[in-house]
Parts: sequence; structure tokens; C-alpha cells
Amino acid sequence: MSQQITRKEKISYGLGDMASHVGLDNVIIFLTFYYTDVVGLPAAFVGTLFLLARTADAIIDPAMGYLADRTRTRWGKFRPWMLWLALPFGASCLLTYAVPESLSLHGKMIFATVSYTLMMLMYTAINIPYCSMGAVITSNNEQRISLQSYRFFLATLGGAMSTFFMMPLAEYLGGDDKLMGYRAAMAIMATAAVIMFWICFANTRERINAPATHNNYLAELRDLLRNDQWRVVSVLVITNIGFGVIRLGAMMYFVTYYLGNAGYFMWMLGAHILGKAAGSALAKRLTRNVGKVQMFGYCSVLAGVLSIVLFFAPKSILVLVPLTFIISTLYQATTTLMWVMMADVADYGEWLQGKRMDGVVFSTFLAVLKLGMAISGAIVGWTLGFSGYVANAAAQTSTAMYCIVALFTIVPGLLSLCAFATLRWYKLDDGTMKSINLAKQSLS
Repeated sequence: MSQQITRKEKISYGLGDMASHVGLDNVIIFLTFYYTDVVGLPAAFVGTLFLLARTADAIIDPAMGYLADRTRTRWGKFRPWMLWLALPFGASCLLTYAVPESLSLHGKMIFATVSYTLMMLMYTAINIPYCSMGAVITSNNEQRISLQSYRFFLATLGGAMSTFFMMPLAEYLGGDDKLMGYRAAMAIMATAAVIMFWICFANTRERINAPATHNNYLAELRDLLRNDQWRVVSVLVITNIGFGVIRLGAMMYFVTYYLGNAGYFMWMLGAHILGKAAGSALAKRLTRNVGKVQMFGYCSVLAGVLSIVLFFAPKSILVLVPLTFIISTLYQATTTLMWVMMADVADYGEWLQGKRMDGVVFSTFLAVLKLGMAISGAIVGWTLGFSGYVANAAAQTSTAMYCIVALFTIVPGLLSLCAFATLRWYKLDDGTMKSINLAKQSLS
């Protein structure tokens, strides 16, 4: 069957990640601020909640991949999950922003713990099949980069729709009642996410079929751990997600307390969103004459250096907005290429071990990603909590201010440079993958 895919299918596939980011970007950008400054939860508790909930969720990820790999329906093994779990995912997103004002502090802490954990579990259950599907739509390298470019461009728009309009919608719908405003705004976002997942299900196809495997769960995990390139890409995933989560988690605090004007947040967020859109759109173009691994390295170094430079930049929105745009463009280009590298790991594992485990491969990568999110989110919460940060204070201590700025600039920069250093052990460049796919075709 031809593996050339139409623009309609690429857009429909991208709508699945657009739906995911309606919830996920809200969590990364707003939820810490919502919990601390709207609900009134202690920052240290929020950091611990993120760490424990995301760690528990990550442990469950491989089991979901194992289940997805064994799903057999007339629609394929990954697509039907978009149909089945769209509504539960939307409902879980709504609950996360539905902390009742009438509850005591302990009651709010319990509600936040349960609703946030449920949302992450639903994200896992629908996102693992979605991500795995990208590896079975096509095995063509150019088509994969194009597919992921569409995916992350639309994911960026989903994040923009969710985060850029979240606060204005919350203020318009809730007025002085911030809790009601956030809840009503998320109800609109969640409804849109459900519809997007259903469109993704309706207009995509799985073209690469793998025979059913009969190994048990632990045996497949052992096989995966023997895949040296899975281990290398796992490090890339941790450093990549750490860059994004820590930087975005600190953005609201950076503009509110360091720049001294919360209104600048929309300018910084807008620059970030436009940069991500540009990075997604440019990923394929950047790799026309340069291999994806080499381009990943260039972008990682530039993003890291510029992020550290941001620490020393003047407190001028005219300087910070353009730098934020450039850094976000570079970061999103590496993110797009990283997901292509994940699909290559699945192909490499099939060539190396004689069996295809897309669900297990992508679920474990998502488990690693969530562990990275957990650690990164905890770092933001703990750093704020132990630096003397006081929510809604007119001014922060010098220690808290230094930590806020470092979280937005130096820490992400160092993580990006670590990602570049990890490429030393990555060997699945374009030439190697072409040879692997030719060898697989000759055996089929």
C-alpha cells in the first residue's frame, strides 16, 4: 500500500495533538499559577503533587502501550482509542479546573490531587495510542517529518487556543469569580478537544501492519531496555521536556514579579506560541539539505546558548519578546525532530529484534516524558516554595527573584546543551535508517 499521505490526513492527525495540548499546555503554563494564586494551595504542595501524580502515571504508561499493541479492531489497533476516550479526556480536563471554592484547604488539596491525577491518566490512555499511530501511518522518512510538522504546528495552535484565550475567557465568563471563570473557559476548550479527537479518528489510516506478539509484559520491557537507541532517546526526551516545562512554568512568575507587569505575559506567551508554530513549520525545510540528527544538534546548542543569554538581557519587552520567539522556534524544531527519532527507534527495534512494538516503545517514551514533567514541575514548585516566594506579594525577596529568573533562563539553557551532548551516542541518522528500512523490505 502506498505510504504517501494526503494533506487532509496530515491535518486530521495533527488535530489529535491539538486536542491533547488544549489540556496539556494549560497544565504546563497555568496550572501551577492557578493552584497557588487562584485556589490558594501551597507552592511546595503543588510541586510535590506534580511529582507524585506524574510519576505514578508514568509507571502505568507501559501497560497502556502493551494493551494498545494488542488491540485488534476493524479500524486498526491505535485509531479506535481516539473514538473511545475523547469524552473521558475532555471531562477530566474540566474537572482539573473545577476546584470548589466551598472546600477547606485540605479539601481543595484532596480534590486537586484526585482531579489532576485523573486528567493525567486520561491523557496517558488516549495519547499513547495517538503517538504510536504516527509510526504506523508511514515509514517514509520525509513523510514522517512532514506528518510530525503538521502535528506540532497544529499542537501549537491548540496550545495557543487554550492558553492565549484562557485568561480572557475566564475573566469574561467568571467576572470577579475566578474559580467559575476558569471552569467555564475550560468547558469550552474541552468540548473542542473532544471534536478534534473524533476528526482524527475519522480521517487517518494505519498502513503498517505488524503481526501480533505473544511475549508477556515483562519480556517486552526487557527487550526494550536492550535497545541502546531507546536509552539514548530517553535522555533526549527528559532534557527536551525539562526545557519546556521549567521555562513555561516560570514564565508567569517571570513577567509578574521580575518584569513587574503581568500584562506582559500575553506578549511573551504570544512570542512563544508563534515561535513554536514557526519551529514546527520549518522542521521539514531545515532538514532538506542537513540530516535530522545534525539539525537537532544545531538547534539545541543555539536554544541553550540564547536561553542563558536571556538571563543577562535587559528588562525590556522589546528585547525579551524577540529572543523568546527565536528560542521557542529552535526548541520546537528539536521537539518535532525528536518525535521522528522515536519512530526510528521502533523501526530499529524491529530490525534488531525481529518484532515490532510501537505501543510499548511510545508508551515508555511517554513514561519517560512524564517523569521528566514530574521532576521539572516539582523543581519549579519546590524552588519557589523554598526560595521564600509569597503568592500575590507586592515584592519578592532577592533570593526568590533570582530563582524565578534562573528557572526561566539558565536552567532550560543547560538542559538544551545536555541534549546536544547526548547526540554523541545516537546513531540512527538518515543513512542508517535508509539501510535498515531496505533490509526490512528485503526480508518481508
